Amino acid sequence: MPATPVRPQPAAFAPVGRIPIIDVSPVIEDGRWAAKGTVGEAFPVRATVFREGHDAWSAEAVLNRPDGSEAQRVRMVDIRPGLDRYEGWLVPDVAGDWSFHIESWSDPYRTWEHDATLKIEADVDAQLMIDEGVIVLEKALANMPKGSPEAEVISDAIGAMKAGGSPTELLAHGISSSVHEALETYPLREMLTYSAQYPVRVDRTEALYGSWYEFFPRSTGAFQNADGSWVSGTLKTATAELDRIKSMGFTVAYLTPIHPIGTTNRKGRNNTLTAEPGDPGSPYGIGAAEGGHDAIHPELGTFDDFDNFVKRARELDLEVALDIALQASPDHPWVKDHPEWFTTRADGSIAYAENPPKKYQDIYPLNFDNDPEGIYVAIRDMLFLWADHGVTFFRIDNPHTKPLVFWQRILAEFREKYPDVIFLSEAFTKPPMLQTLGAIGFHQSYNYFAWRNEKTEIEEYLMELAYETDHLVRPAFWPTTHDILTPYMQRGGVPAFAIRAILAATGAPTWGIYSGYELAENIARPGAEEQIDNEKYQFKSRDYSLGESTGITPLLTKLNEIRAAHPALQRLRNVTIHKTSSDKILCFSKKTRDVEGVDDTVIVVLNLDPFITHDALIDLDFAALGVSDYAGRSIIVDDELTGQTFEWGQRPFVRLDPHGSAAHILSVRVS
Repeated sequence: MPATPVRPQPAAFAPVGRIPIIDVSPVIEDGRWAAKGTVGEAFPVRATVFREGHDAWSAEAVLNRPDGSEAQRVRMVDIRPGLDRYEGWLVPDVAGDWSFHIESWSDPYRTWEHDATLKIEADVDAQLMIDEGVIVLEKALANMPKGSPEAEVISDAIGAMKAGGSPTELLAHGISSSVHEALETYPLREMLTYSAQYPVRVDRTEALYGSWYEFFPRSTGAFQNADGSWVSGTLKTATAELDRIKSMGFTVAYLTPIHPIGTTNRKGRNNTLTAEPGDPGSPYGIGAAEGGHDAIHPELGTFDDFDNFVKRARELDLEVALDIALQASPDHPWVKDHPEWFTTRADGSIAYAENPPKKYQDIYPLNFDNDPEGIYVAIRDMLFLWADHGVTFFRIDNPHTKPLVFWQRILAEFREKYPDVIFLSEAFTKPPMLQTLGAIGFHQSYNYFAWRNEKTEIEEYLMELAYETDHLVRPAFWPTTHDILTPYMQRGGVPAFAIRAILAATGAPTWGIYSGYELAENIARPGAEEQIDNEKYQFKSRDYSLGESTGITPLLTKLNEIRAAHPALQRLRNVTIHKTSSDKILCFSKKTRDVEGVDDTVIVVLNLDPFITHDALIDLDFAALGVSDYAGRSIIVDDELTGQTFEWGQRPFVRLDPHGSAAHILSVRVS
């Protein structure tokens, strides 16, 4: 971190270009930071492209590999006629630091085609227009590889136009579909103009797509003795949980902090200020005589036990995520060895964490302005330690309470040393902070999903995440967490847990659940949006077999199965909202096409009301579903949840009962 601020420098001069290219996206901070990309996921490149006068122009988006070589080039299309807004979609195929740029040019062929069509129809300068067309096509031919199929097409067109005939017949030779196709491959470009080159950081697929399962290791296998005392679960009992997690189709096993827990000011059950004998304390009150963030709580086991946990996870094709909370209990070794890393108050005491009216007396926040280099090295080395032990995901607790310059540096160093490690930002905060954390390198982000319950706000949020902030933020949808139990979940019973699971699993490529979701645990601590008898402050033993009777365990399993089978649900930038006649029935679709041109399309129809059956008519956007010439057409849809098959026209009727079948998840076959 620089000791003194770097003085701002004036922006470099750049000429406007002969065929101007402005307002390029996706671009973050004028290209100083990289936009987000994912292996195999198309991303849109957009720009405003225009010129003086009436002559035609064209533009292409160009994708460049990390080594600088050209990987892909696509013709951009005008998506907002009258505003000259152009778009092209690019697809990176490996992880790394890619880039893109835009090329624009004067298009003499399209200019001629437009003018010649009008004039020959009006019988004005007809032969002159044919002669000028020959000249344009001869220029195009000179730019094509000799002997190529495209060169033969253009050569034949020139010969036919010179052979004689009516102007209308000769024009037809010059504007045929085969000529158009040849010039799509080898366009005639004049006044070529380049945009700047902009960075795109492409991450592995799992940075976008995955299914997380969160649990507290100390609760796995925990049991209560006859005298009321508890015996903690361990990393060994947590390892035994992995088969159950895998059986439900999850891809990431997420552990809350596993470090020693302080005893000074330890919180008791339900966040009381005084712990009773035997209360285990919050695992977020990190640090004790046994060690800090680089140690394992003795009751949980050893590093050998942790390594065995990771080994078993890998055998099951699960990745391991570890919760990192950058704070210290009063008993943390950092407090003794580095008191300067904390804030000392006027009375000489160290300031504990507060978020008025909430107080966290068991936690000291770090002061990143006191010895920032020492703090940085300690945290970096601690994270490296866990990465060396096989952690491939870090869920970062409250990153928005730490300096962004710290995170930008950490994330950049990880990209160099551990490029496959993925960081999830738990930043429930204002949009600028949440989005900037993503912009500087966090791979995934918690977001406001849990509090979006009404149809209109859900529709708007899905579109925002897919098309407005997609270059900044990859969303992770969590219906509940160990900290969050919204009023909707408290009041809606089992149907609420089913509805929100369906929406989370289909609305975002990455989703997660907190253990106990299977049991529809929905009793809140009075006055709080979190569970009573919160697992943060006590042991909790669960009978997960009851998840079968609630129906949630089979549902979670089915949802992960559906997600794995449908690439459309593994993408972010592919959402279409379909109108419905009910404010309680939501309908959206996701569509993707693979490299072989095969479409995968999924329609989700969901009753948002956990209490009452609702019905609706749906206005399906057939064009968005890939149905061409759709007047009078129908589609065949297979319900992935029930196995039923329906034939739907453009305005199907649905009735959805939250106590029976709250949703359709439909794969689409065009009839």
